[in-house]
Amino acid sequence: VEANVGFDTICKVNSQLISNICTDALSAEKYYYFVRLMGRKHSHVALECTLQSHPNMVILGEEVTASKLTIFDIAKQICDAVQARAEQDKNHGVILIPEGLVESIPELYALLKEIHGLLKDGVDAGKISTQLSPWSSALFEFLPPFMKKQLLLHPESDDSAQLSQIETEKLLAYLVETEMNKRLKEGTYKGKKFNAICHFFGYQARGSLPSKFDCDYAYVLGHVCYHILAAGLNGYMATLTNLKSPVNKWKCGAAPITAMMTVKRWSQNVGSTSIGRPVIHPATVDLKGKAYDLLRQNAQKLLMEDMYRNPGPLQYDGPGADAKAVSLCVEDQDYMGRIKKLQEYLDQVRTIVKPGCSQDVLKAALSVMASVTDVLTTISSSSTSGQQFA
Repeated sequence: VEANVGFDTICKVNSQLISNICTDALSAEKYYYFVRLMGRKHSHVALECTLQSHPNMVILGEEVTASKLTIFDIAKQICDAVQARAEQDKNHGVILIPEGLVESIPELYALLKEIHGLLKDGVDAGKISTQLSPWSSALFEFLPPFMKKQLLLHPESDDSAQLSQIETEKLLAYLVETEMNKRLKEGTYKGKKFNAICHFFGYQARGSLPSKFDCDYAYVLGHVCYHILAAGLNGYMATLTNLKSPVNKWKCGAAPITAMMTVKRWSQNVGSTSIGRPVIHPATVDLKGKAYDLLRQNAQKLLMEDMYRNPGPLQYDGPGADAKAVSLCVEDQDYMGRIKKLQEYLDQVRTIVKPGCSQDVLKAALSVMASVTDVLTTISSSSTSGQQFA
């Protein structure tokens, strides 16, 4: 699945709002804006909005997880960026944060899990702080009151935190302000007093009219669903690939839902036997992908040079109406097209390697196919084991 219906709309609306904030930051020259974006655990929206609007900095959950960054590591990164910009007489900036960042920070995620376990056991929210493990208790007591209250909220039905209610952007702004005031007193920071303004962009984009791309996308998916029903298929999901091309070049298909499912483990309590449930495994931001690589290539320029970009409002006709997500355009995600190409290669092999072919052709084919099979088996098993217990 190259894109979800609604992703294009959410990113375009948020990017316009972010660009407005960038303009205000550049005008006022005295505020740092911390903007939290919807998107649950994964950071696709934050990445795409960064590529569209060019804020100074973005914190991706996948980066935090891969590098095992703590909340203090992230705060230090931001503080160092603020100090570097202040040395160029820039006392403003815009920082994007994904909604699910709190679940990517190891110590906060461990604290959340412990709190959720106690809530499941029926422990009153007001007494949880006294029953936490020593390490979690120390972290909990360190947090500001608003964050304590939000972490004590009951989890969603899938055991995840109420991410929209946890103001991670305010926690980061609080930690950064504390550290910058400390540096100011010590004389290591010589810029202006740090001032932060926080925003959460969720409902603004979710309540928007759909973009032209999403209108076309949903319409064609509905058309494909009709053909799936007409063919008598059950348990299939309509899919479209080659979405970066014009609509008349989109490729329609149907994928069995079971092919997209893995087993996720849930446990009722810490130490109890886990229960496996089939789920559709969501795709994370690929840290080896072209979209992320594009971000990394420009990260330093975005941080220091204020390359703010305003994509403007949604367009339904004329210039900009057919603009697509940057991450969609730079990635080569034509899955069904690749399947078709593979099938063509296999058909060619069948026409060459058949009864009557020479011994040399047969030996070469066996050697190559054995190597390919070994490589694919290794890749397949490693990717499956990585997803199965996510």
